Amino acid sequence: MPVRKEIPCQEGLFFITFTCFKWLPLLDFTNSYDLVYGWFDYLKKQNHRVAGYVIMPNHLHVLIDFSATAKKINTIIGDGKRFMAYEIIQRLQRAGKTDLLMMLEKAVAAKRKEKGKLHEVWEESFDWKICETAEFTYQKLIYIHNNPCSGKWELVEDITKYEHSSARFYITGKHAGYMVTDVEVILSGRYAADELSKKKEKNR
Repeated sequence: MPVRKEIPCQEGLFFITFTCFKWLPLLDFTNSYDLVYGWFDYLKKQNHRVAGYVIMPNHLHVLIDFSATAKKINTIIGDGKRFMAYEIIQRLQRAGKTDLLMMLEKAVAAKRKEKGKLHEVWEESFDWKICETAEFTYQKLIYIHNNPCSGKWELVEDITKYEHSSARFYITGKHAGYMVTDVEVILSGRYAADELSKKKEKNR
């Protein structure tokens, strides 16, 4: 996946991943799943659509359909990370996690400290892939949904039982932690628009 690379367009369906600093389970430590849902709500208010997601203890994967926007997609994601980071630090402070806070503070590079950054909550970069075909989109959706049962995690035996994932919706039709937009709706709308555009080109 591209790392530290600017997304070269202002709309489209994207597979996005970002990770807690040093893969620390900060989302789980602070029970901050609600912060991610709050960011999703903000995206919806800006006319973007969340098509699929999984929130793991130390990272998240999400399929976002960005509508045309004057703000760069990298900026939208960066703003979301900053909002969540601030709240995560607040929760760590209230929980008295002094050692962890000190470690996150020491991790901030000098140049970033000069810009006012106090703690390193997320890895600096995020990963992304543009979903240009239905096949690739569903491949990423399956990958997202299998996360809680893959590798070292084994958080649940049945992916529909993991609360912080859209797997339940795509398999049973019932939403879990957050209501998403069916990726089929997004893809059918995009393909219909593409076909209309092609017809217009032919008629010129």
